Amino acid sequence: MFQTEVYIERRKILCDKIGSGLILFWGNDESPKNFTENNYRFRQHSSFLYYFGIDCPSLAAIIDIDNQRQIIFGDDYTIDDIIWRGAQPTIAELAMQSGIEETFPLVKLYTILKEAQASRKTIHFLPPYRHENKIKLLRFMNIRPDQINLNASSDLVKAVISQREIKSPLEIAEIEKAVDLSVDMHLAAIKTARPGMTEAQVAAKVYEIALAQNCDISFPIIATINGQTLHNHSHRNILKEGDLFLLNAGAETQEHYAGDLSSTFSVSKKFTNIQKEIYGATLKAQQAAIDRLVPNVRFLDVHMAACRSIAASMKELGLMKGDTDEAVAEGAHALFFPCGTGHMLGLDVHDMEDLGEVWVGYNGEQKSTQFGLKSLRLAKELLSGHVFTIEPGIYFIPELIDLWKSENRFADFLNWNEIEKFRHFGGIRNEEDFLAIENGFRRLGKSKPKSIQEIEVLRNQSE
Repeated sequence: MFQTEVYIERRKILCDKIGSGLILFWGNDESPKNFTENNYRFRQHSSFLYYFGIDCPSLAAIIDIDNQRQIIFGDDYTIDDIIWRGAQPTIAELAMQSGIEETFPLVKLYTILKEAQASRKTIHFLPPYRHENKIKLLRFMNIRPDQINLNASSDLVKAVISQREIKSPLEIAEIEKAVDLSVDMHLAAIKTARPGMTEAQVAAKVYEIALAQNCDISFPIIATINGQTLHNHSHRNILKEGDLFLLNAGAETQEHYAGDLSSTFSVSKKFTNIQKEIYGATLKAQQAAIDRLVPNVRFLDVHMAACRSIAASMKELGLMKGDTDEAVAEGAHALFFPCGTGHMLGLDVHDMEDLGEVWVGYNGEQKSTQFGLKSLRLAKELLSGHVFTIEPGIYFIPELIDLWKSENRFADFLNWNEIEKFRHFGGIRNEEDFLAIENGFRRLGKSKPKSIQEIEVLRNQSE
């Protein structure tokens, strides 16, 4: 936890934003893998962490703005719990660390919520993403699961986003810790991977780096020779000479702030000439996006700069033709770049997206439905304190190539005969994390090797 005053101030700001009513926060519960006592790693709800800092399961909290009450609800360990899990602080002790003096057993929450409903007090709550919290809303407030989003507070959603999206110096320091550790994870992979190893062995080395620092990973590791599959979590393949290896991995600090980096390198000691061409094109696209980072820029414009760069590179290689701006406007480049250039980063690796991408990334504006552009998670103006990723990539997806070719889609812009030569190439991306500051932007954390020369030097040092 941060210092108690941090959470007190965060809650005060939230109360000022909401004005009146009762704010309800659910913490997360443990999630069983295959029976009740064998659980997945517990991860607290990020907004609960942000406002209360208490990293324990099966809690709830209420902020009663009108009556100036703040209450933590939860049940202390029984002796049976202590025998198996050891002694733990009481709910009252945990609440005091958050600056809250009033606590009750969880069952008391039912009475308080019913009284609030009976008096027609406004109850603000965030839309839950965990099924157990949906069940609790049914049990405690008689709100059916199919009615939850209609009853969730849009005012609270927008207030939480406006507060959480601007990172404090404490938060930025935590994110930089996560990024630094993430760089070490990527260095380990680049130095470790060699022909004959499995993807799983490389992923295990990456995970080891985080665990050795008593930290964890911020999302399931992507470690694959099939980089054309954007979120490929399979680790079954054996690395071979000539393969490209894509690693997308990040660390999560003990305070649960995330890093998120991507690297691509050759399993051989050196890239082939054609691998260098495509790799160089991804670096150009990333630099084009970085160069577009100016005060008050919309991230949509940053994304479009990367798109135009990729289209221009594909045209130079003979895979695209025609007017580059027209091709991008119509979405022809999305054959190679069917996703977005980045997303917000913080307590979540895709920060606050449980609160709705349309609010987190678009300030309520309508998203595009165009293929590729519809996958852009962040488009709004970047403000000082925003933390985000920049991660354009180039992907050759055989199934997408076959579909578009069969439909003769974008015939004015795509050279199918040349594209066919790359159908088994795979995918490449590089990703780094950035902070918007008052007069510009800066890259977070220590430098991650990404030039061809840097990568090849490290590959020649591989174990």
